[in-house]
Amino acid sequence: MTPALPPIGPAVVCMGVFDGVHRGHLAMLAATREAAARASTASVALVFDPHPDEVLKPGTRVPRLTPADVTLRFINDEGISHPVLIRFDDGLRALSAEEFLAALEPAIELRWLVMSPESAFGRGRGGTVERMRLHGQDRGFEVLIVEPVLDDGELISSSRLRAAVAAGDLATVRRLGRPAFLRGVVVQGDHRGRELGFPTANLRFDYVPAMPPRGIYTGRVSVPDRGVGPGHPALVSIGVRPTFHEAGQLLVEAYLLDFDGDLYGADLELDLLDHLRDERRFDGAAALVAQMRRDEAQARLVLGLS
Repeated sequence: MTPALPPIGPAVVCMGVFDGVHRGHLAMLAATREAAARASTASVALVFDPHPDEVLKPGTRVPRLTPADVTLRFINDEGISHPVLIRFDDGLRALSAEEFLAALEPAIELRWLVMSPESAFGRGRGGTVERMRLHGQDRGFEVLIVEPVLDDGELISSSRLRAAVAAGDLATVRRLGRPAFLRGVVVQGDHRGRELGFPTANLRFDYVPAMPPRGIYTGRVSVPDRGVGPGHPALVSIGVRPTFHEAGQLLVEAYLLDFDGDLYGADLELDLLDHLRDERRFDGAAALVAQMRRDEAQARLVLGLS
C-alpha cells in the first residue's frame, strides 16, 4: 500500500496533494515545521500521487501545477525534513483513516497530525478532525489545526490556481503562490525558429501540465544540467504556429534571450510571468519575424533588460 518508508521515527505529519505548493500549502507546511521544531521530531509531508480524482473518477486527468518530483522539492525547500511520495491507488482508497495511519508504522511514530478544519482522509473521507482527535487519544498523538488561507475572502486552492492558469491570469497565480510552472525535456523540432533567427527550445512533457491560453509570454528558465539559470530570461510561445499550419500540434517553445548553446535532452524548468499577446496568423514569414522582433523588445522591457 505505502512505499517502503525510511525509519523516520517520531514525527509531525501533514498530508495532501500539495499541487503547486501555494500559500495555503505554505501555511500547513510552516505549522508542521514549527511543531516539529518544538517537539524535537522529524517533519513529514505525505504527498499523494496521482491526484486522487484520477483514481476516484476513472478517466479523469487533472492538469498539474507542478509534477510530483518538483512538488517534493518545493516542500523540502520549505524546511520539511521528509517529503514522502505516497501512491494513491485503489488499495489506498479502501483503507480507513485509522488503517492508513497504522500502515505508516513503525517507520513513522506519529506525535502530531496537522489538518485544516474541513479536511478529511481515508475511506469515505471518514478521517475528520473530531474522529482523529478521538483516535489520537488512544494512539498517543494530537491534532493540530491550521486555519485555511483566504485571498479576497476566497479559499486559496490548487483548483483555483488551475482555473487562473487556464484563464491566463498569471498575476493571480503569482499572488496566490508562485509563478505558473512548466517542466519539460528539450526535444528536436523542425528548426523553423532557428531559420527565422529565433532558435527555440521545444518542450516535451512527461505529465499533464496546467496550461495557459495560446499566446506569447515572458518567462524565466532554468536548465541545471547545462548551467543555465535559475531565472534566465526567455520569450515563450504556446500555440500551434498558425502562420505555417492549418491545424498544428500545440507546442511550448522557449527562446532564451542572450543565449547560444545546445539544450537538447536536458530538463528545462520554466516560470511563466506575463502575457504579451495572443497567438495569431501572419501573412508569411517576414511579417511574423517583424512581430517577433517587437515581442522580444517588449519582453526585454518587461523583464528589465533594457
